[in-house]
Amino acid sequence: MGERLYGMEEVAGSNPVCSTNFLGGFLVDIYFDFKKVEEKWKKIWNELDIYGNYDYNKPKYYILEMFPYPSGPLHMGHMRTYTLGDVVARYKRMKGFNVLHPMGWDAFGLPAENAAIQHNLSPKDWTYENIYIMKNQFLNQGYSYDWDREIVTCEPDYYKFTQWFFLKLYDSGFAYKDKALVNYCPKCKTVLANEQVIGGRCWRCDSIVEKRELSQWFFKITDFAQDLLDDLELLTDWPEKVKIMQKNWIGRSEGVDIIFPILDSNDKIEVFTTRPDTIFGVTYIALAPEHPLTLEIAKRSGIYEEVKNFIDESLKLSEIERVSVEIPKKGLFLKSHALNPITNEKLPIYVANYVVYQYGKGAVMGVPAHDQRDFEFAKKMNIPLKVVIKPFDSDINPGNMEKAFEEEGIEINSNQFSNIPSKDAKIKISEFLEEKGLGKRIVRYRLRDWLISRQRYWGAPIPIINCEKCGIVPVPYKDLPVKLPDAKEVNFKIEGKNPLETVDSWVSTKCPKCGGPAKRETETMDTFVCSSWYYLRYTAPKSLRNPPGFPFNKNDVDYWMPVDQYIGGVEHAILHLLYSRFFTKFLYKNGYIKFKEPFKNLFAQGMILYNGSAMSKSKGNVVSPDEIIDKYGVDAERLFILFIGPPDSDAEWTDRGIEGMSRYVNRVYRLVNKYIEISKIKNSNYEDINEEDINLKIKLHETIKRVTESIENNFRFNTAIASLMELTNYIQDYLNENEKPNIKVLSEILENFIIILSPFAPFLSEELWEMIGNKASVQFNSWPNYDENLIKRDKIELIVEVNGKVRGRFTIERDLDSNKIEEIVLNDDKIKKYIENKEIEKIVHIKNKLLNIVVKK
Repeated sequence: MGERLYGMEEVAGSNPVCSTNFLGGFLVDIYFDFKKVEEKWKKIWNELDIYGNYDYNKPKYYILEMFPYPSGPLHMGHMRTYTLGDVVARYKRMKGFNVLHPMGWDAFGLPAENAAIQHNLSPKDWTYENIYIMKNQFLNQGYSYDWDREIVTCEPDYYKFTQWFFLKLYDSGFAYKDKALVNYCPKCKTVLANEQVIGGRCWRCDSIVEKRELSQWFFKITDFAQDLLDDLELLTDWPEKVKIMQKNWIGRSEGVDIIFPILDSNDKIEVFTTRPDTIFGVTYIALAPEHPLTLEIAKRSGIYEEVKNFIDESLKLSEIERVSVEIPKKGLFLKSHALNPITNEKLPIYVANYVVYQYGKGAVMGVPAHDQRDFEFAKKMNIPLKVVIKPFDSDINPGNMEKAFEEEGIEINSNQFSNIPSKDAKIKISEFLEEKGLGKRIVRYRLRDWLISRQRYWGAPIPIINCEKCGIVPVPYKDLPVKLPDAKEVNFKIEGKNPLETVDSWVSTKCPKCGGPAKRETETMDTFVCSSWYYLRYTAPKSLRNPPGFPFNKNDVDYWMPVDQYIGGVEHAILHLLYSRFFTKFLYKNGYIKFKEPFKNLFAQGMILYNGSAMSKSKGNVVSPDEIIDKYGVDAERLFILFIGPPDSDAEWTDRGIEGMSRYVNRVYRLVNKYIEISKIKNSNYEDINEEDINLKIKLHETIKRVTESIENNFRFNTAIASLMELTNYIQDYLNENEKPNIKVLSEILENFIIILSPFAPFLSEELWEMIGNKASVQFNSWPNYDENLIKRDKIELIVEVNGKVRGRFTIERDLDSNKIEEIVLNDDKIKKYIENKEIEKIVHIKNKLLNIVVKK
């Protein structure tokens, strides 16, 4: 129920090839020849170089969509992201901003290498073929990108500076090589960062991830953990869910490191706990399977093989699975004991599958009465419980406990700390442990250092040389880039070797320090390193991109950064966005830039679904934008994907919907043609302004306000387009109901309508703008202002419907009593003919807007 546009009337039904309109006594066929119009205006825009001209006297606005990985043709799911950004870029230009809207290619990565091997191509050829395809798709869409700033991360002039960043991090002590138990994908044959393991599986191929001990390169992101956490407060225009995801991943914990000596040994177990108030309730110690002491203790206890088998089985699970509360708890007694440093009690030592070495210290002081995971483990292993905190108003019998008591309460069975609130006991026990030299208060983070080594070919080579005499030697800056060898020289099929290891002529080199024989590092960098700084590279065109040996022009970065609006999927919340923030903080702390955060505003768009699931080539449920624009045109495509729902929510693609939006485009085109024909008639009204003319002007200003607020209010483009449709209906009714419409008023209305339509339907708007007599591009116009005083009038126009169809419009006093409104409407002759001799079932009244009379048919 409601006005015509709200029932999807304008975006439902079939797509007419041409439409019929009766003008001046002649039957005329009118249709929007979108193919001809699109080619015409793409050529004009290119000649005018609209999107590469900048006025630095205007306030800047940097709009950026996350650049794509060139993996093949784009589908409609991708187009939503880029169309959202294009609307904002066009709107901001008309609002008087100096807009930067660039595009490029995140071109390195494993899929290119695997696809190239599969199709017997070089990764470079495969990548550039896809770039060619995807760039043509972008060009056909008419997106307002400045292509003079295009970047391709696999080009040497780009990855030269990815290597530059590596060396800067290395020089500052933030890049290092170390042996570590790492995530390894056997199918992709490469190491994965913790953030790239999802549910124990590879984020790219979904294979089960293994644990292997390898010597790898890391970036010391943990040194920036507190900055990354604190500065989330600066990101007031980021989605709260993204900030929460980053906060949880960083995982700040305040606690105490406590030393538990191992009996009959010089070894000690260091435990990090956030609950020192429970130390009197410890009944066992649990080590992580991968803890260095686990196998040492097992060997001394004569149970090495048994424990080794347990470790191998445990490590088949991901860290996320192991720390989950749902996982069945398993363990082995290591036939050894530790000493509680505060009570001197003897504690059995276990290896447990739910303890992870990367978290805390890789050891847990088991307090089964007050930790649920410890409770489950203790029940299974028949370990006793000891209650040291009770509820404020009751007691606990450990023999009757069905779950751990984890809340705050009163400390009991804790010597001098008994009978005080556990919150206070936590502080006092921490102080006591420090005073006695038994522990140390500390802040720890869940975040681990970023593992950037990849055992693949298609990536930026790590600029390190290994010399037997000098050890690890960084490649001198003057020798960058370290270029990849030609793929023809690489043997991709040798198992157990990095592909680059197979190119002896590339691997063998001279040490830059001593001049002796040396070998290059044969691992490449994680592709997320390339995308952690690309937004800086865009700030200058190719011809002026960087001074010698530096990745960006400082003046350009000072002007354009931070990015004012960043658009992309929420799936990048932990990976790309966290890494980009890390790079920015490193640059800020070293004085290269003046800002702390790279992206001021972040918008996470929803997915386009088809047949109930996200579009995916592997699922075979993609819709090709090339086919859509060939059949319906770019404007219909843009309007539909913007209209089908709030852009931050998922939305279902329907063929019926795109057909209906094509009808709307044709309807707007016919409407302007009708105006042109009427304006030629000599007896048209030009001067006298009546109440209907005023209502039309009011409707325009209401629409300008709604569209403006819809764009500014978190990109509610669906409501903006709904408002444009409503204005279209209003103009059409105005023309139908007036034999002599006021051409002067109508001209003003249509000019402003076309301007505010243009960010959403640029080709149609350009053509209509020219048709009504304008020579310059519609994009050169300022965004119109609305008159608040005109909108806030004492009288409003009430739409009256009968059974959902508009049957009249009434100018009445604002906030008029509903009984009085019904009296006016029901006694109107125009309305009477639709309700005479019919039973009125109900009257639905939307205040100051609409009255719908429902009658029995």
